[in-house]
Amino acid sequence: MDWASVAGVLLALAGIVIGQTLEGGKLSSLLQPAAFAIVVVGTFGAVMLQTRFRTFVRGLRMLRLVFAPPADSRAVLARDINAWNLAARRDGLLSLERYMLASKDKFNTKGLRLIVDGINPDKLRQILDTEITAFETEERQAVRIWESAAGYSPTIGILGAVLGLIHVMENLTDPSKLGSGIAVAFVSTIYGVGLANLFFYPIANKLKAIVTQAVHQQEIAAAVFYDIATGDHTRVIDERIATLMREH
Repeated sequence: MDWASVAGVLLALAGIVIGQTLEGGKLSSLLQPAAFAIVVVGTFGAVMLQTRFRTFVRGLRMLRLVFAPPADSRAVLARDINAWNLAARRDGLLSLERYMLASKDKFNTKGLRLIVDGINPDKLRQILDTEITAFETEERQAVRIWESAAGYSPTIGILGAVLGLIHVMENLTDPSKLGSGIAVAFVSTIYGVGLANLFFYPIANKLKAIVTQAVHQQEIAAAVFYDIATGDHTRVIDERIATLMREH
C-alpha cells in the first residue's frame, strides 16, 4: 500500500472540509447528490465517448496502482540479468531456455526465447523495440482517460451550475426551492474543479510515472538481450545494471 497516496487523498478532502468549516459554512451544503451525479456521470460519459471500451476499463483498473503500486523489481531484474549473462557465457545461449521456461514476465520470456531460437541480434532488437512501443502506447492510452476526465470535469461542472440556475429561474415564485437550486449551481462547479485538480490530474501523473518506470526497465532488458545475443563485453552489461539501479 502506498500510504503517501492515501494520505494525499485524505489531506485534499481535509483541506476542503476545514476550509468550509473555518468560513462558517456547513459540511452538508457540499453534499449535493445531484451535482455529484452531473459532474461524475457526465465526465466519465464523455471519456467513454472518446475512448475504446477496453481501454476505458483498463484505465479504471489501473487506479489501484495509485494506492498499491507494483513492487520495485529492479533488484530482481538485475539479479536475473547477471544469471542470464553468466549462463550464456559459461554454457552457451541454449542454456537460457531454462530461464525462459521459469520466467513469469512475458517480455523477458519473449526476449529469452528469441535468443534461444537464434534470431539475428538486430532482428531481435527490432522485435523487442516494437513490443515496447506497443506496450507503452496501450498503457498511456489507458492512463489518458484520467487526463481527459480532468479536462472535462470543470466544464461539466459549469454545465451543472447552469442547470442549477435554470432550476432556480423556473422556481422564482417558490422560495422553498431556490436554495437547493442555487446549491446545485455552485457545488457543481466545486465538484468539477475539485475532482480535476485534486484527484484526476494527480492520478494521471502517478500512473504515467509508473508506466515510464516499466518502459525503462523493458528498454534496459531489451538492450541486455541484444548484448547477450552479440556476445558483448560483460562490462557493458554491468553498466546496464548500474543504469537500471539508478532509476527512480
